[in-house]
Amino acid sequence: MAAAANSEGNAQKPSSETFQLFSSSASAFGIFDDAAQQVPPIPPPPCVEVLASEVPSSLKHNVDSVNLDGVILLKGRVNTQQVFGLSNSDLVPGKYEGGLKLWEGSLDLIKALRSDIKNGLISFAGKRVLEVGCGHGLPGIFAFLEGAAAVHFQDFNAEVLRCLTIPNLKANLSGESQPSSSNSTICDEAEVRFFAGDWSGIDKLLPHVTTDAKHNQGDGYDFILMAETVYSINSLQNLYNLIKKCLQHPDGVVYMAAKKYYFGVGGGTRRFLSVVEKDGVMTSSLVAEITDGSSNVREVWKLAYK
Repeated sequence: MAAAANSEGNAQKPSSETFQLFSSSASAFGIFDDAAQQVPPIPPPPCVEVLASEVPSSLKHNVDSVNLDGVILLKGRVNTQQVFGLSNSDLVPGKYEGGLKLWEGSLDLIKALRSDIKNGLISFAGKRVLEVGCGHGLPGIFAFLEGAAAVHFQDFNAEVLRCLTIPNLKANLSGESQPSSSNSTICDEAEVRFFAGDWSGIDKLLPHVTTDAKHNQGDGYDFILMAETVYSINSLQNLYNLIKKCLQHPDGVVYMAAKKYYFGVGGGTRRFLSVVEKDGVMTSSLVAEITDGSSNVREVWKLAYK
């Protein structure tokens, strides 16, 4: 995976066509069901809610600005060594999942969201939003600035939320950042909460997710946003299960930004979309494709119920 880069000049290719990777034959998915590709799971950390007051007083949170085609957001720079005792590492399975690094997908996602807002395809005003694997939390912060009624941030590590996501949100709400359009309003009463833990169990803490087996109409989040979350083959099913538990039925929408392939770790948008297609509950459509040469092909996809 490559570090985040300015993606000016990225070409977006809207498409209304749904993605079809395989035929309906069950045998076509055998390559992804091979038990030999699985590795023994590492016990995840406990799922907890992190309060906005839990930011360490000793934290050094340096801030840079990010210009996304006129949208100015602030991002923090936090030392991985200081937070986790790790140096020059993007991923330590079971301990650290790269949340302190700003990946290109977060910026791609915000640009795609802004484009859909400008084209009248979506609106965050009054909506409930969940950012999965948030890290810096910039897409969720963007949704907040666009008037969302509730924005919940989830990350694998509580330390990432305390040391990066929460300070980032506070910095962007200090008056220095601006929403993308003049008619957007910031809702002073918006519900903002932070949740840490693994995708296999975090749904039990999320307040807009029903706890019974029946997914009632109106339950769940209107939007689920996620960037660079599909890099690991072993987590794709848990991620998809979480989405189905959390997404509002029947009108909820998922925006996913990620690389087409993650070389060396096996994941990517196409592997994840094969899981979606196999289940048959949701449709997927390509929103943007980015081929700027800073990494392998990156994509933004939209998922919705059939």
